[in-house]
Amino acid sequence: MGTGQFYLVTIRDSDGNLLNGGATYKLTVPADAPVSLYWSGTVYDRATHALIRDQVRSSRGSNTPELKTKPDGSVDLFFSPEPPAGRETNWIPTRPDGGWEIIFRFYGPTKPLFDKSWRLPDIEKVAE
Repeated sequence: MGTGQFYLVTIRDSDGNLLNGGATYKLTVPADAPVSLYWSGTVYDRATHALIRDQVRSSRGSNTPELKTKPDGSVDLFFSPEPPAGRETNWIPTRPDGGWEIIFRFYGPTKPLFDKSWRLPDIEKVAE
């Protein structure tokens, strides 16, 4: 364990609805992610399965220098067409006129990922 990669993919939020580029979503990555290297979340255009064009960035990861971590060690990632106030460093842009999908990657995954003692929650819609 601790080598290779493991990917999780979704096109739906915690309510089972397709991810909408015009809405705001949050994913809380729990503390102590089971990786020996790093994790990352990358957003793609659902129609093309390619990176969303003309965006300032397509991903955030535990190796992003300016990523803000909460006191308990967890990280809130935000997905929306515009950055939520005060959350710019943890924001991944979407396009308001389309759907999106995310691939969450674990680089150097470790046992708690496989035995499910650590779980990544679903993405939650927080605003229209």
